Amino acid sequence: MTTPVRPRPPQGARRRPSISDVARLAGVSVGTVSNVLNRPDRVAPATRERVEAAIARLAFVPNGSARQLRAGTITTVGAIVLDIANPFFTDVARGIEDRLARADCTLMVASSQDDPDREQRYLRLFEEHGVRGVMVVPATERIDHLLALRSRGVGVVLLDRPSPLPDVSSVAVDDVAGGALAAAHLLAQGHTRIAFLNGPHTIRQCADRHAGVLQAVAEAGLDPAEAVVELTVPSLDADGGEAATRRLAASGDRATAVFCVNDLTALGALRTLRELGIAVPTDMALVGYDDVTFAAELATPLTSVRQPRHRLGERAADLLLRGDDGRAEQVLFQPELVVRESSGGRSR
Repeated sequence: MTTPVRPRPPQGARRRPSISDVARLAGVSVGTVSNVLNRPDRVAPATRERVEAAIARLAFVPNGSARQLRAGTITTVGAIVLDIANPFFTDVARGIEDRLARADCTLMVASSQDDPDREQRYLRLFEEHGVRGVMVVPATERIDHLLALRSRGVGVVLLDRPSPLPDVSSVAVDDVAGGALAAAHLLAQGHTRIAFLNGPHTIRQCADRHAGVLQAVAEAGLDPAEAVVELTVPSLDADGGEAATRRLAASGDRATAVFCVNDLTALGALRTLRELGIAVPTDMALVGYDDVTFAAELATPLTSVRQPRHRLGERAADLLLRGDDGRAEQVLFQPELVVRESSGGRSR
C-alpha cells in the first residue's frame, strides 16, 4: 500500500503546531493534553503545568472547528453582504456581531459584490467550515441555492431582502416606502423634476426604491416621465455618484433635485456638484439613503432616508440563532426621513 504524501507548507511558512506536538513536548498522551484544554480539573497540577508550559512554548492554538464537531455544537455563523466597504453593511455586520457575541458565537463576513458566482463560492466555503447558518443578501431574485443549503442542515436567513417564501425567515426594510419618502419630500419642497441616481433594477433594493419614487410622483398627480429622470450609476459608491452627476450636468436636464440610491452615491454627487459650481441646496437639492454616520458630518449635512442598520443585523442574527423551529418570520422595518440642509428643508 502506498503511503499518502502530505503536502508541504509553502517555503518559509511555519507548520501550525498540533496537539500531538504538545503531547510529545510535555511527555504525555494526546488525551491528557485534551483534558488540560477541556477538563483541567481531571489532571494533576504538576502534569497540567507541564502541558501548559508546552502549549506556551509552541504557541499552540486549539482547532476550534474540530472541537465544535467533537462537542456537537457549532458556534460559527456566516454572513454575505453586497459590499462590506459600504458603511451601511458595516453597521449591519456590527449588529449581527453584537447579537452573536451574546450567544458566544463568532461571525465570518464576505462580500458578494452583487456577483452570484462569488456568492456561491463563499456559501460553499462557509458550508465546508461547518457554519451553523448563514445570513445572505441574495445577489439574484432566485434563492434555490439557499433552499438547497438549508436542506443540508445549514440555517438560512435572508438579509436586507423580503422573503419570497413563507417558510424562509427574512429581515428587511421597506424600500418602496423609503423611496416614496425621499421623493415626496423633494416634491413638497417645490421640485417638479427629480434626477434619481440609481443602481441596476436587478438589485431588489434599487428596484423597490424606484417603485417608491414613482408612487410618490403618482400620488402628487404628476407624470413620471416628466417628473423623474433616472440615471444608472456604474457603481454604488462615490465614484459612481460622481460619474452619474457629471452625465446629468452634461445633458442639460432641467432637474432641480437629486435623489441618490445610497449615501455613498450622494457623497460623490455632492462632491461633483461643488466642483461644477452648483450650490447645494440653492441650485440643486440632494437626498441620500441609509443615513450612515458621515451623512450628518458633511460640510453640507445630508438629508437621508434612515434605515435601522444595527437593528437589522441584530434581528437577522436573532432569527438565525432561533433555528429551524417551524416558526419562520419575515421582519419588515419602516424607514425614516431625516431632513438636513442638503435638501433645503428644516434640519433636525
